[in-house]
Amino acid sequence: MIRWKDSKRVTTVVLIVSAVFFLFSFMPRLAAESAEASGTPAGVSSDYEKGLETGRLSLPDFLMGILKTTGIYAFIYQADAGVNPAGEATVILGWQSLLMIFVGFVILYLGVAKGFEPILLIPIGFGTILVNIPFAGMYGPHGFLRIIYETGVANEFFPLLIFMGIGALTDFGPLIANPKTALLGAAAQLGVFITMYGVAAFNLIPGFHFSIRDACAISIIGGADGPTTIYIAQKLAPDLLATVAVAAYSYMALVPLIQPPIMKLLTTKAERKIRMHQLRPVSKTERIMFPLIVLGLSILLIPAAAPLVGCLAFGNFIKEVGVVDRLSKTLENELLNIASIFLSLGVGSQMTPDRFLQLSSLSIIALGLFAFAVATAGGVLAARFMNLFMKDKFNPLIGSAGVSAVPMAARVSNKVGLEADPSNYLLMHAMGPNVAGVIGTAIAAGVMIAIYAK
Repeated sequence: MIRWKDSKRVTTVVLIVSAVFFLFSFMPRLAAESAEASGTPAGVSSDYEKGLETGRLSLPDFLMGILKTTGIYAFIYQADAGVNPAGEATVILGWQSLLMIFVGFVILYLGVAKGFEPILLIPIGFGTILVNIPFAGMYGPHGFLRIIYETGVANEFFPLLIFMGIGALTDFGPLIANPKTALLGAAAQLGVFITMYGVAAFNLIPGFHFSIRDACAISIIGGADGPTTIYIAQKLAPDLLATVAVAAYSYMALVPLIQPPIMKLLTTKAERKIRMHQLRPVSKTERIMFPLIVLGLSILLIPAAAPLVGCLAFGNFIKEVGVVDRLSKTLENELLNIASIFLSLGVGSQMTPDRFLQLSSLSIIALGLFAFAVATAGGVLAARFMNLFMKDKFNPLIGSAGVSAVPMAARVSNKVGLEADPSNYLLMHAMGPNVAGVIGTAIAAGVMIAIYAK
């Protein structure tokens, strides 16, 4: 058993040793700086003790040198060059870096304390903190975060790996059993395209200069698909990557708060009580053929969407064939987790003041919320419209699941339905438009890339 006195002594010794090493770590550099200031060749005065003998290194200079290497000094006096999302030169002040570190801790709080997408927000939060630490060089030419960003985010590698994992996790059975729900997933993309006009409207306000590529990257937030948002942002508007990614993941996490009021506003209590027939069984052959058919249609009609759709189909095909369980489990567990960690750290590395603390960033967050709300409303209204021509009615609540937040959006549809009728379970029905939304958002991204990519 460790006694308090022993632990106290050990702690004291460790602190003293750490302080000594800390002080001596600055001595060679300070001696060299003093020699340079006095005009003495560096080779002659690089030795710290020689600097002491000649009297060129005073105690105040030594202490000031230590002070200038602290984060406290940097947060007060630092001023570095940066480039804002518009490509204009700007200055990053120390207090702005400190503010971004605070933002990183807020993101950590949302992920840990509130449970908002912790798998994604915790690495994003740490990436934000690490990249804004003065003198750490985490995003320098050979910095840890820069290597991650350039290796897997700048070239869309990590988003595609994540789509493979999503494919291995996704059950397309409800969509195959009721193909009409695919229309609800398509209707939810209404938020994506309407928001493009909203972005154009912001250009009428002085100080806003969004291009059509920026509009694509912002509007895709309405699909509530983080990897797709990052994929298209890197293709069309890399300067907006950090803002749109954080907005997309934040709204994905806030699905249980954002969607229910919209769903209840656009439906009656009687509609929320509509019961849907049990889904038919889906054969193994149908499950195996579905990803191949989707990939084939993508190749023929929208080749620009083939990378996303192809990786999704690959992961799902491995799952459904059932002869490579090791690969399937790797995709949905280890590979997906590793890719998510590195992708989120890479996104966090872009959370710097010159990119995030801009008026345009606030407008992106507002436009992302608008896109998500319109997407939710589009799916619900499409279900109500289809009910006018269908004998077997849809419960309109499942239309809200047309966004790509799998399976959270489907769970929200089920929850709101249970509030209206505790015995009416909509989860499996809502999974149809939910997984259709994943494909729909990938196709929307492919269309934008095909038209506007350089």
